[in-house]
Amino acid sequence: MNGTLSPLTEFVRRHPRLFVLTGAGCSTESGIPDYRDANGDWKRAAPVTFQAFMGSEATRQRYWARSLIGWRIMGQARPGPAHHSLARLEGLGHVRMLLTQNVDGLHEAAGSRATIDLHGRIDTVRCMACGRRSPRAKLQEVLMARNPEWAQLSARSAPDGDADLDGRDFSGFVVPACEVCGGTLKPDVVFFGESVPPERVAAARAALQEADALLVAGSSLMVYSGFRFVQAAVAAGTPVAAVNLGRTRADDLLTLKVEAPVGQALSGLVAQLA
Repeated sequence: MNGTLSPLTEFVRRHPRLFVLTGAGCSTESGIPDYRDANGDWKRAAPVTFQAFMGSEATRQRYWARSLIGWRIMGQARPGPAHHSLARLEGLGHVRMLLTQNVDGLHEAAGSRATIDLHGRIDTVRCMACGRRSPRAKLQEVLMARNPEWAQLSARSAPDGDADLDGRDFSGFVVPACEVCGGTLKPDVVFFGESVPPERVAAARAALQEADALLVAGSSLMVYSGFRFVQAAVAAGTPVAAVNLGRTRADDLLTLKVEAPVGQALSGLVAQLA
């Protein structure tokens, strides 16, 4: 592995102020499944869209029933080697900003401070009517109390707090409303079909402009909201390196690519730099 990492180590030494863009590959070692295979294709059906979630009570019942089961994994997940390594890299002064496409909050839990959660956080729930935010863990208690028969079920964990709980009748599942205004509750994350808040994009672009290079860690970049930062870096002449197993959408734009498990690679990188 050391020989494989030598070009990455030299890349970081030549470009000491990194803008880091992370994806699901950073969290798989924490027990959180990813969405895509090594070719960048979906491993399962695409996630629920914003339009479907907001437009259908049946869709919300299915979502929250699956989330009731999936939260057991998501809510207990702890940072893995990739998260700890990136926090250490920041401590060594190499990270200008870490922009994550993940919604699990594990970079912050590992100690990273200069972070932007591009797609929001799954540990927070937002009322779509009054805007009130509340902890997802508190909603879990309400979901379980109102749906005790569902609380006894188990299912295979799926990405971002979801669970493979299909083939059931969700029509009796009770979905709580906002306790303040009675509005619709939604995870405080950006669903497919929903726009990333412009202030997050602006903050990330400003940080990218001040960086010497962009490092992609554990992302296939198939989602445009992340890929556009690689495009912006290349357009500005900023070099881009990636650590990822399998194909990425930016393979032809990369200055350097390391095909290795991201946790192992970043741990080795930190060891060499330290």
